[in-house]
Amino acid sequence: MVNTSFIEKIATVVIRDYAEKLPETTIILPNKRAKVFLIEALKKETEKTILSPEIISIEDFVQDVAGIRAVDSIELLFEFYEVYLSVTDKQNQQSFELFANWAKTLLQDFNEIDRYLLDSSHVFSYLDAIEVLKRWNLEPENKTKLVDSYFDFWKIVPLYYESLYNHLLNKSIGYQGLIYRQAVNNLNHFSNTIGNRHFVFAGFNALNAAEEKIVQHLLALEQARIYWDADQTFLNDPYHDAGLFLRRFKASWKHYKANPFEWIVDDFSKEKNISVIGTPKTIGQAKIAGSIIEKIIREHPDTSLDKVAVVLGEENLLVPILYSLPASVGPLNITMGYSGKNNPSQILVSKLFKMHTNALSRKGDSYVFYYKDVLDVLTHPLVEPYCGATGLVRIIKENNYTFITHNKVLELNPHHSVLFNLLFKKWDCGSLAVLEGISELLVKIKENFNNDNEEEKIAKTFVYGVYKVVNQLINYYSKHHHIDNINTLHAVYKQIIDLAEVSFEGEPLRGLQIMGVLESRVLDFETVIVTSVNEGKFPAGKSQNSFIPYDVKKELELPTYKEKDAIYTYHFYHLLQRAKNIYLIYNTENEGLDAGERSRFITQLEVEKQRAHNLTFDVYNPVVPADAYRPMVVPKSELVIERLKEIANTGFSPSAMTSYIRNPIEFYFQKILRIREVEEVEENIALNTLGTIIHETLKELYTPFVGKFISVEDLSNCFKLLDSEVLKQFKLVYREGEIKKGRNLLAFEVAKRNVSNFLKMEMESLKNDDAIKIIALEQTFERWFSHPKLPFPVLIKGNVDRIEERNGKIRIIDYKTGKVEKTNVVLKSWNGLTQELKNDKIIQVLAYAFMYEKHAGNLPIEVGIVSFKNLKSGFLPFGFKPEKELNMVVTSEMLDYYLDEIASLLSEIFDIDIPFEEKI
Repeated sequence: MVNTSFIEKIATVVIRDYAEKLPETTIILPNKRAKVFLIEALKKETEKTILSPEIISIEDFVQDVAGIRAVDSIELLFEFYEVYLSVTDKQNQQSFELFANWAKTLLQDFNEIDRYLLDSSHVFSYLDAIEVLKRWNLEPENKTKLVDSYFDFWKIVPLYYESLYNHLLNKSIGYQGLIYRQAVNNLNHFSNTIGNRHFVFAGFNALNAAEEKIVQHLLALEQARIYWDADQTFLNDPYHDAGLFLRRFKASWKHYKANPFEWIVDDFSKEKNISVIGTPKTIGQAKIAGSIIEKIIREHPDTSLDKVAVVLGEENLLVPILYSLPASVGPLNITMGYSGKNNPSQILVSKLFKMHTNALSRKGDSYVFYYKDVLDVLTHPLVEPYCGATGLVRIIKENNYTFITHNKVLELNPHHSVLFNLLFKKWDCGSLAVLEGISELLVKIKENFNNDNEEEKIAKTFVYGVYKVVNQLINYYSKHHHIDNINTLHAVYKQIIDLAEVSFEGEPLRGLQIMGVLESRVLDFETVIVTSVNEGKFPAGKSQNSFIPYDVKKELELPTYKEKDAIYTYHFYHLLQRAKNIYLIYNTENEGLDAGERSRFITQLEVEKQRAHNLTFDVYNPVVPADAYRPMVVPKSELVIERLKEIANTGFSPSAMTSYIRNPIEFYFQKILRIREVEEVEENIALNTLGTIIHETLKELYTPFVGKFISVEDLSNCFKLLDSEVLKQFKLVYREGEIKKGRNLLAFEVAKRNVSNFLKMEMESLKNDDAIKIIALEQTFERWFSHPKLPFPVLIKGNVDRIEERNGKIRIIDYKTGKVEKTNVVLKSWNGLTQELKNDKIIQVLAYAFMYEKHAGNLPIEVGIVSFKNLKSGFLPFGFKPEKELNMVVTSEMLDYYLDEIASLLSEIFDIDIPFEEKI
């Protein structure tokens, strides 16, 4: 069993000493979380029915004393901006966005000054004097307007403080420091009006000056008692940070001159098993935490996990931890919420902000959307099933719309749903109208959900989380009309969305406890698993988010990073204090986002090791597979063979054969499974699209000459039609894509130049007395192929770019927009023709020769390539060069050798025993 927990000891004292006056007793704890555990402990401590004492957190108690309501950080920023505008000259006033950059830090300093009950005028005059000293040595020529503004700022800070303080006080609202200062001012009145009420403070460690004053005042009047959870190991060691504050209070409070310091325990030095585990990365830590819990369940199947706590040093570990838990884990209690940033509804609203703010930022009267922003919104899971805009998504992708006006969006989707109208309503009527539109949108989304479906109930909870935040913003903007800028609204929204956390439902007293560090205060567990025990997490490290320098903080006794580290040290050691089994998991990576060296707390445990502690160190590395990637292997089934027979009957193209040579798995996906690439908007013209445009342009220019010999005059006419024909093909192929600027304009010019250079090359040939007769353009040819190696005849079928008769020879041309060299179409041996991808162009052009052979009559055949990136080389004919002599005419003997190799390739494709194996 765990040593008697602190909560149980408090319950014992309350029932023993306050049994007769429980309704007049208030127990004050560091946080709200411990209340549930204390009520349970009180239930166990008594056998009869009793009225529970009031149990509240210290923040709620101080608010009661002060009689002032606390405001959140965003509302406070709005209120401060109102004050700022009222006391700052019009010409010096900043926009809300600029103001917010420094106001947050200043408010933090105001808060610290008030929490520690400092004389604000003394602090600000001190800071101003420091700035004056800095200015003292400044040469007149170095005094710029910026420097003057900086020094003037320190002169006006006291006015900001006083004005804000009085402004908030008049509204009976305040930030934490103001509430604490007012509580201290109101102490005498409070203690005179509480009658017989008695207060019990329990489980505190660090108290600010205001809290100290309140507690000491009530102790002096014997209206309160305070119980600390101080372990003698830390308290008696003058250098141990876990006891820093408790030693200070024990030594300086008047109360302890005559009264004992309660309670000092000796739990930390008792027997403990402490396992320190290092592993790379965040996910590694989550996996290890999951395996530890699995081990606990396996070794103690009948034990409840309510005495086991997983304490997350970083909250972003929550989801990986949940995925790593074993299925047998049973009930869970998660004290932290699911981050608002990952909420699907929030992601939709963020995409909506992006779409509309980008549209508003573009110059001109037309409200222009960027296609990616539109598609992001329309394909969002909360929108797509209910919006009725699948047609619009298809049109945008098929027609390459890059930028779309608001009117065009409405025109392309004539049947508007209510949801669609809310998504695309213009954001040009001010921030309040935008927020009301988003609120209406979220209500509409909620209506699409079914209460009987568990998943949809969760989705509705997410929507409600964002809806509350948006309504909160509506409330702020209704009061503060002077902040009316969409970009500012977006910035405020991004800050406030963290408040939209969705809480997990669970039974707090049953099952595994998953919590953050601060939620663990006052609680004790038998087994504790702590993650991210790295510097920067345990402790949090230095963060100088203040205008007050370190030396001044030391002088004024304000908390510095040293005190903040001491608070974290206490939390860490308190987690370990009564635990029997402790697992400290840290990230071994020194570089990267979540990296950092091993926490100093681990070193401290090692150096100051207690006699009864069993301390072990392990480093776990994930198993690295021998192969980084295993190629995919797909065996051939009877259905696959049926599909191959179907392809053999309808036509096997040369590109299908080269696709198999390139990668059999690619062939399998494209030809067997018929998986096509997803249709996407082509923002910049792709190379294959450019190739299509050039092919189609040449086809249109040469079509009038099919069956004729072309002349110089014919080509001169082609030059005149060139620009309009390329533009026409761009419109046909690229549709609504933008071609008047950017990279697409360059591509347009490249297409024109390529066609122009080709025509010039043709013109040169004619001037050199070549006789060119166009026979076919972009025509499909086919021919049945039978061979002893094949189980059945195969139809070879393909599209030939151009066939011409030139100087008494048939020339078959394949256009390539990429670069092809002469060596790519010269073959030295037929052996292994289909084994290497470098022969893909030879395989292709010889297939054309085979298909056209019967149409050629007695004319010799040449096949080859025209490469637009290598036009200076002209026509690149296929050549067979077994030795020194190069044969460029395709003979029947050559075709026999070629077909024998093709038969070997096809027989491999059709062989049921040879699987499709991926090439890497």
